[in-house]
Amino acid sequence: MAGSMGPWILVATLLSVVNASLLLVLTVIWVRNYRTFGSEMTAGLAVFGGTMILENLLAIYFFFSSGMLYVDSPSVQQSVATLRALQTVALVFLTYVTAK
Repeated sequence: MAGSMGPWILVATLLSVVNASLLLVLTVIWVRNYRTFGSEMTAGLAVFGGTMILENLLAIYFFFSSGMLYVDSPSVQQSVATLRALQTVALVFLTYVTAK
């Protein structure tokens, strides 16, 4: 299906890879902080990060396996890419503030 993947779904896929990478960095920091401080908040953040990594990896899987769902609708493809871009912006700021 990747051959029929539209350009916007390719962008969404790349953004999901970036998002999963940022979330991995965040989750490692949160797990380290949990081990240091034992705070329930950091444990919750680590679980949140792990869940969001899974969500992004599943999105990548569905983009490749179900690409045909988006092929006929460039506006849907663009909407999916836009949502992924918004998540990327949020994660860039969160990663910056957390790593600081």
